[in-house]
Amino acid sequence: MAKTNKVTKKRVVKIEATGMAFVKASFNNVIVSLTNGSKKNTPYAAQMAAEECAKTAYDLGLRKVKVYVKGPGSGRESAIRAIHSMGVEVTEIIDVTPLPHNGCRPPKRRRV
Repeated sequence: MAKTNKVTKKRVVKIEATGMAFVKASFNNVIVSLTNGSKKNTPYAAQMAAEECAKTAYDLGLRKVKVYVKGPGSGRESAIRAIHSMGVEVTEIIDVTPLPHNGCRPPKRRRV
């Protein structure tokens, strides 16, 4: 029985020119995800990795992003500036930090 060698083509990634960037800034870490509008995304942490992520996305064809920022951390602005400095135009900055609107129900009063 003869074996046949299959030749596979390299997958070409096509990215639209507009996309979304998600920045989750906690007190200890910053996570940046760049997407082209689909559900797939690649998370990167901190400013240096955000620059690397933006550079890779720019090489693939991403030119404009809407930035969705979540969390109270200090790295929010620096991550946005890192994305912008790599040549990806930031069109909108939207804050999606969850805010409590009355909180949980308190526990019952203690009876002695």
